[in-house]
Amino acid sequence: MTRAAPIAAQGAGVGRSGRVALRAKGMAHTLLPVMTVLAAILALWYLACIPMNAGQSVLTAARADVAVSPESASDRRGMSGLALALRNPGVAVAGAYGQDRARLPAPHQVAAELWAGTVGEPVSSNRSLIWHGWVTMSATLLGFVFGTALGVLLAIGIVHSRVMDMSVMPWAIVSQTVPIIAIAPMIIVVLYSVGIQGIVPKAVISAYLSFFPVVVGMVTGLRSPGSMQLDLLATYGASRLQVLTKLRLPASMPYLFASLKIGIAASLIGAIVGELPTGASAGLGARLLAGSYYGQTEQIWAALFAAAILAALSVGLLGALERALLGRMGMR
Repeated sequence: MTRAAPIAAQGAGVGRSGRVALRAKGMAHTLLPVMTVLAAILALWYLACIPMNAGQSVLTAARADVAVSPESASDRRGMSGLALALRNPGVAVAGAYGQDRARLPAPHQVAAELWAGTVGEPVSSNRSLIWHGWVTMSATLLGFVFGTALGVLLAIGIVHSRVMDMSVMPWAIVSQTVPIIAIAPMIIVVLYSVGIQGIVPKAVISAYLSFFPVVVGMVTGLRSPGSMQLDLLATYGASRLQVLTKLRLPASMPYLFASLKIGIAASLIGAIVGELPTGASAGLGARLLAGSYYGQTEQIWAALFAAAILAALSVGLLGALERALLGRMGMR
């Protein structure tokens, strides 16, 4: 017994180090494909800037008395960007990456605008992307909570009531066929007419988009327990509430978190769309509108990347919460 203890401890130590090595190896294997795809996207982006910005590049060169082909501005006006780039390769490449209002800004221009909007501005400034992101995120989170609560309640009703299953579920599916860009102004007008303004209309639009994934995921999760498990609880004389709390809800947790990750992204889209019809002065949707009004394409792309970063952070936080909760429940 005394000799077995050190051997067991040594085996446990090797096991821990082996797991660490396997994790590091797995991260290396994951990082390489991700970086390869990222490099390919950046390369394609830089290449796409040449024909997309060729018109302005050739026009600027012609105004600087640089020989371009064709010489006539009217002839150039009818040509595509790709044709101009092929006729004037040197001019098109030289002027593709430094335009102030490029049709397609280069990645480094978007990165500079994103840096200026986050680090280069005070958080309280109305030019700060962090401030605009928080305005949008506050409506997103409120709508996400509303949508999640509604989705869970509807899913419980659908699972326990045949009438709700036959009536509510089809309507929930039909509701998602209506384009949100069409229904958002209607929601805002109706709520404004009854005196509801501010963050609530945007939250309602976010809830409208986020409740459906939760309904579908929770219905599947609540129905996931097998007949043997349900029969066992029936043998113990468990009530429907006990079956729900002791079996159905715990079994539905993986499905719920999968739905929440989709729902938070949809909720963010709803908040941004809700800012567009109102002409809001704050929020990522307002930054998109301002950039389109004044031709600031770098501002538009920076706002889009800020929204993508917010969505990624939200999904990452939900993933961390999922791992912690399911690990505590012994379901990882």
